[in-house]
Amino acid sequence: MSPPLTYNQVVRGITEFIEVAIHNILYVRQIYPADLFVRRKKYDTPVFQSRHPALNDYISGAVKAIGEQLLTGNVDKVVVVIKDKEEIALERFLFSIEHMIEVESFNKDTGVEDAMSSATLGQYFRGFLVKLSMVESQLGPLSLGDDVSFSIAIELKEDKVPTKNEKTSNPPPWIPAYTQHTTAGASEEAELHMIRAVNTGIINASYTQSSGLGY
Repeated sequence: MSPPLTYNQVVRGITEFIEVAIHNILYVRQIYPADLFVRRKKYDTPVFQSRHPALNDYISGAVKAIGEQLLTGNVDKVVVVIKDKEEIALERFLFSIEHMIEVESFNKDTGVEDAMSSATLGQYFRGFLVKLSMVESQLGPLSLGDDVSFSIAIELKEDKVPTKNEKTSNPPPWIPAYTQHTTAGASEEAELHMIRAVNTGIINASYTQSSGLGY
């Protein structure tokens, strides 16, 4: 029987999945040409990864900072915003995070009773990516050509601020997001599509997509 996950393993797993998902969102929603991506395999399912160095650096840097905030338990949502040349949000892909238990810092590398195993978590992530691959057929193409881009935002729990990396004295690499890019800026008319949810026994994560007129 596989051992249960630790708190740190869950955070690393979710962080890694978010990075994989971002690459696949950009591919599926055709934010960049298909030939900019290479086909790989992750969680026993085909995935697509950008092969543009500057784009990869931006994504990996943002995801690293997301992981640092996840470790603190401060993150409420991670938002991948698809926007037009006027910075208007066209779609949002939302990773919602909910901490189910409190784990002391000295116990974060200890397996948590009733937590799922690494293999089971990987199966859930596979399901997330399979559902993501179907988004294009459900929503249709954006068809905006070079006039579409994306950004990554984090929404923290109420009264929380980004924390510094304990290993450096550098400030958090975040700037305030446009309100219109956040979930608070979404129109009440926006359609919300649940893609998948998982309860690891330590942290709950759900993955949704928001679109529609007046987003």
